Amino acid sequence: MQGHSQITSRVINRLKLRQLRLLIAVGRHGSILHASREMNLSQPAATKMIKDLEVDFDVQLFERTNRGVVPTAAGAALIRGGQLIFSQIGTTAQELEDIAGGNAGRIVIGTLLAASARLLPEAIARVQDARPGLVIKVVEGTNEVLMPRLRAGELDLVVGRLPVQRHRSDLTQVRLMQGRIALVVRAGHPLLAARELGFDDLRGHGWILPPGDTTLRRQIDQFFVDEGQYVPPRMVESVSFVTNRALLAGSDMICAMPAELVEGDPGGALAELPLPLPFGDGPVGASFRTGTSLPPAAAAMLDALRAVAQPISAKDRLGK
Repeated sequence: MQGHSQITSRVINRLKLRQLRLLIAVGRHGSILHASREMNLSQPAATKMIKDLEVDFDVQLFERTNRGVVPTAAGAALIRGGQLIFSQIGTTAQELEDIAGGNAGRIVIGTLLAASARLLPEAIARVQDARPGLVIKVVEGTNEVLMPRLRAGELDLVVGRLPVQRHRSDLTQVRLMQGRIALVVRAGHPLLAARELGFDDLRGHGWILPPGDTTLRRQIDQFFVDEGQYVPPRMVESVSFVTNRALLAGSDMICAMPAELVEGDPGGALAELPLPLPFGDGPVGASFRTGTSLPPAAAAMLDALRAVAQPISAKDRLGK
């Protein structure tokens, strides 16, 4: 059995980018024939490249099934590593292009709703004051969408509600502040006039909920079960704040969302229902890949996030 140092030496000295491109293509197509066509290779040449790799590493990379050619565990590991390498190459090329064009680098940040109202915008403003040429790309999504992209090297940081148990493998999490989930309605909603609000008062209203594959949605679903197998009469699944805000403004629907969004909403169009929830409190922070150094611009962004989070957290503690 090969040791770690021996495998590392073989990766460095024998593995070629063209071979990695082929492995990725075979994994994507599930076919050596289709992958060889994509790379302008003959099928025998592609097969030989894969066989040479299997001999070099003394592993089987693919197996044939009724679904086509499927990566083994070793093949999947090489494909994941190859995808990360090509993503890093693309990021480096983009950074070099930005520098050549007079920009001070580039970072790509994934954001969840909890960070999109105040934390991330204020941090971006701080960083761009210090680095006016820096190009910052923001990608919005859920943990289930953003974390795989972070692992693949497509994102430098993900900022938002930290997952409690999932997505921790190969990722470092930095806690920045405490977050809270609130039940939100439009300003002037009839429920805001209730003297003593209970869940029974909410039953006749429609709900805007996060997608079913999110932790928050699972918590809400369990909450509904505990409230007598409640099923909303109308329901919309959305993580778009712009869409959710418009839906709330034009109806009497209820939305479970980070309280930070209500506090930072311009014009006071949204209001929080005075009904505490038995779930939703949790840390908001930044995640990045373990074992890789952050680019200087991403490290500066993390420092800015820490600086912005401190007064927000202090204000929240004083407000309680």
